[in-house]
Amino acid sequence: MSLFVRNVFLFVVVLFILFSLFLFYKTEQRATLPSQCYTDFLKDIDQENVKEVEMKGHMLQVETPDGRRYETVAPDTAAVLPKIEENGIRLTVKRDYSIFVWITLLFVVSMILGFIAWSAFLKRGEPQVEEREEFGSKKIITFSKDSRVTFDDVAGIAEAKTELEEVISFLKDPSPYHKIGANIPKGVLLQGPPGTGKTLLAKAIAGESGVPFFSISGSDFVETFVGVGASRVRDLFEEAGKNAPCIVFIDEIDAVGASRAGSMSIGGQDERGQTLNALLVEMDGFDSDNTILVLAATNRPDILDPALLRSGRFDRQITILAPDIKGREKIIQVHTKKISLAEGVSLHEVARATPGFTGADIANLVNEAALLAVRDHRQQVVLKDFESARDRIMLGIENKGMVLSDDDRRSLAYHETGHAILAHTLPGADPLQKVTIIPRGRALGQTQQLPLADQHAYSREKLLTRITILMGGRAAEEIIYKTRSTGAQEDLLQATELAIAMVCKWGMAESLPPRAYLRDSGGFLGGPTDKLFSSEDAEKDINREVNQMIEKCYAEALSILQEQKDFMDNMAEILIKNETLDREELDIIFDCTVSKRGKDSGQADSCMV
Repeated sequence: MSLFVRNVFLFVVVLFILFSLFLFYKTEQRATLPSQCYTDFLKDIDQENVKEVEMKGHMLQVETPDGRRYETVAPDTAAVLPKIEENGIRLTVKRDYSIFVWITLLFVVSMILGFIAWSAFLKRGEPQVEEREEFGSKKIITFSKDSRVTFDDVAGIAEAKTELEEVISFLKDPSPYHKIGANIPKGVLLQGPPGTGKTLLAKAIAGESGVPFFSISGSDFVETFVGVGASRVRDLFEEAGKNAPCIVFIDEIDAVGASRAGSMSIGGQDERGQTLNALLVEMDGFDSDNTILVLAATNRPDILDPALLRSGRFDRQITILAPDIKGREKIIQVHTKKISLAEGVSLHEVARATPGFTGADIANLVNEAALLAVRDHRQQVVLKDFESARDRIMLGIENKGMVLSDDDRRSLAYHETGHAILAHTLPGADPLQKVTIIPRGRALGQTQQLPLADQHAYSREKLLTRITILMGGRAAEEIIYKTRSTGAQEDLLQATELAIAMVCKWGMAESLPPRAYLRDSGGFLGGPTDKLFSSEDAEKDINREVNQMIEKCYAEALSILQEQKDFMDNMAEILIKNETLDREELDIIFDCTVSKRGKDSGQADSCMV
């Protein structure tokens, strides 16, 4: 049924309702009169105290000679009429429309219910037509000059911006490229971990070029009913062709572009496969004169269909990783433009203290720092706010309500002191940043180390040092209490994972050939690894190497901490008293220990912070 016919039908229904309500109002409208019993009415007739009677059904409205009016109900109108005539009383009879009104209202309500049922039936029969009319148009995003995102809002990914500058130039003015015979890349795939700015970069391309921007999620194409997703793909590219030059951005394309290998259903290809086929056809089919750029973002390029990644479809594949220290500093500069910073806040220090943070993490860091400043009733953000915000993001909020016994606090202090002493003693270890025994998140305490610069490759010695530091907490507990606690659970897990990676991925075993035994997936979300061996002997050799590596590091941790037992006692007492030691306080403690080396413990007590 066409939209015009539906509107006309709805208009007629509304008129019926209004007419019925008006008629009901007119028939029911009357002056409010006092009621009187029928017996008194008969007495008034006998006493000639009735001037006029108005009859409507069984309802009688009576007027007396002195102007008084009342109403009564006659059970038998045929019996009262002769008395009215005998006494010469003026009689007016009106028709009762109440039954007609209620019948009309019942008819109108039935029509409305029928119309609703009819519309629902027609809508169920034509779902794809409605989607094809609205799917493309409601996904167009236009940016005004004030709200659009530009490359000034994107920092830390200079290489990706440089790679996309010529794409923007092509969208703005394709004539120089057409003269030389060059065509715009049909597709650009942005791949990388979550939060690195893939979606923001796509919006910046649209903002810089000033063309219409179609933003679609991969899950928007996927439906239960076969054929709906493919229809939506065709509608999208049809709408894009009408608005060329334009950009079509498909976020999380792995939802629709996953490999078709092994995804065949019993009756043929499933809905996802048909949607992918439609996408491949559309990317091949649109004319080069139609300046349409298809941007896509994904965290799982390893599962994408090979046909989607070939040249002529996604010609360029740009990997966007977490920024380095320079990139993080530029991102922090972008996000701190709108907040008030205190004098002396070094953004370089903030960037150095956040290794591995993505653009989204940094945006959250700046916002959390601003919230902490407001919570402390300050109008400017200081460096301490950034440090607290970093701990809040990485470890969670402080568990101030958790009450630890004195024995648990002392055991925790020795545990963290073991980590700290090894981190300070072992060569090549990253500098200490903070040691705390305040519970935060799931961690009861923490020893933080920050590298002087970003590292992308690690030597075997560096990794063994890291394992030794991880074993420092368990070693300190065994030296002091001659027992083992559950506090080393996370340390043991990290040490084991690191040792397995050294043996199985990086070929750092002493008695095994330099080969790989495990292979990571090609995605950026982690996930299971693939074994590159199948023999039980290889698995035994790997376990033996991992055990020997961890045992050696643990023995080294025990040896160093036994030599430093007096210093470990002093530092644990300081940590119990202060609960948190920052970098400056740790430097004072270690420098004081070196200067007091060889003196008695009474003089060493002057090192208390």
